[in-house]
Amino acid sequence: MSNKNNAAPKTLTHKEIMFVLSGLMVGMLLAALDQTIVSTALKRIVEDFNGLEHYTWVVTAYLLTSTASTPLYGKISDLYGRRPVFQFAIITFLIGSFAAGAATSMTQLIAFRAVQGLGAGGLMSLTFVIIGDIISPRERGKYQGYFGGVWGLSSVAGPLLGGYFSDHAQILGVTGWRWIFYINLPFGIAALIITSISLHIPKVKREHSIDYLGALLLVSGVSSLLLGISVYGPQDGWKTAKTLTALAIALALILLFIFQESRAKEPILPLTLFKNHTFSVTSVMAFIIGAGMFGAIIMLPLYLQVVKGDSATSAGLKLIPFMIGIVSMSIVSGKLITKHGHYKRYPIIGLALMTVGIAMLSTLTATTPFWKLSIYAILIGAGLGFSMQTIVIALQNAVDFKDLGVATSANTFFRSIGATIGVALFGTVYASRLAHNLPIEIEKLKASNPAALVGATPEKFAALKENTAVIKTFTPELQAGIINAFVNSFHIVFLTAVPVTVIGFFIAFMLRETPLRTGAGHQAAKDEAAGEALA
Repeated sequence: MSNKNNAAPKTLTHKEIMFVLSGLMVGMLLAALDQTIVSTALKRIVEDFNGLEHYTWVVTAYLLTSTASTPLYGKISDLYGRRPVFQFAIITFLIGSFAAGAATSMTQLIAFRAVQGLGAGGLMSLTFVIIGDIISPRERGKYQGYFGGVWGLSSVAGPLLGGYFSDHAQILGVTGWRWIFYINLPFGIAALIITSISLHIPKVKREHSIDYLGALLLVSGVSSLLLGISVYGPQDGWKTAKTLTALAIALALILLFIFQESRAKEPILPLTLFKNHTFSVTSVMAFIIGAGMFGAIIMLPLYLQVVKGDSATSAGLKLIPFMIGIVSMSIVSGKLITKHGHYKRYPIIGLALMTVGIAMLSTLTATTPFWKLSIYAILIGAGLGFSMQTIVIALQNAVDFKDLGVATSANTFFRSIGATIGVALFGTVYASRLAHNLPIEIEKLKASNPAALVGATPEKFAALKENTAVIKTFTPELQAGIINAFVNSFHIVFLTAVPVTVIGFFIAFMLRETPLRTGAGHQAAKDEAAGEALA
């Protein structure tokens, strides 16, 4: 490689950085949106394809490939360069999006969602890796609010857009729900153009080899784990042979992966990283934040639709306070980190706010006013705004520059795993408590007002598991009893989430604060990594 290619890039101006970030944020928005946009459109998709028995796989296929591929992108980009790997992720995502929109069967849709997820894994992880390349840790804080905004926007816009498109039979001559995939195309193309123009990160020449066996073991192990905890466990029961077999296979493959990584020349996930205190602490925190955020917050739209009777669109709009909390505190904490250079306090504050907010959700009733729910949502969002991007800054500041890609991707990976386990855990708690609470409410009515059960057939009660709209077919007294059963079930779900975030709060105190690298120090670290590679 020529000296020109190995030369350090010039320091980017704020305008140049914002141009690069615009491409990165579009890519990350696409990946984040597709985690939630499908949920409100699933009913219509299932009806078109008559695929009720496979509907969960529309979400799970995306989750499997995006999570399993995340750590691979970091390592591969360390070896082959950021821009080509990031653009590969965009192109893969776009191919999956177009094909999913054109799918003619449930099987095709599930397969193309998996392709989407394969691209999304790179979009989610490499965004933060590239930020770590072009912006020093000290200056990075003032930009993190933009990415907090992307997360907040996706949490609201996803369900809204999914509901809007699925509510229309056709848009511009195309079936409405198909636009949840086609809408990605112009934005993805824009991200490709922007990154082609602006993303010029010199690739350091390294002798390299890909740990193909390690990659295979990791993808297989994670896939088996996710199948067990997000599909088989919730659907078939946690003690069934299918669930236990999936989890046992996952454990065996992960142990083999660890053994392989200990002897591989170029490991996909270097085990030496876990000797880094900050890497280990932030990995645990990412897991907990993912579990708390996705596991508990995913229940809020369900509460609004079932208990409050809101439409999918209305429920999405009522999550705006959550977005406000994320965006505002991402900006505030980022500016303070840049100004003062201290970061440890913000995850501590963030996990405390998340804990309080989730605990307050356990007090929700059928009559709780929206202003109270807004306060609770703002608290949780603020907690995420203080925590989520801050731990990435701490991590990137603590690892060697040569490991920046794989370390950052690993953090995203652990957050995704946490989210998956959180969703499975809290979903199971919700289902089990609802199964317990519903018979209690029905027995109360049988004793006090048998007439309230007129027209309530066993078939209708069974249908509640699949379609809560059935509630409206019952008498007002029975509706009130059923809603009370749902409310009590939500209470336990949110209370279950509290210990998770409490653990995260105490772990945040273990984070060691080291001086953040400035522009000069950041460039020196890059030059040192380049020198080691060429040595």
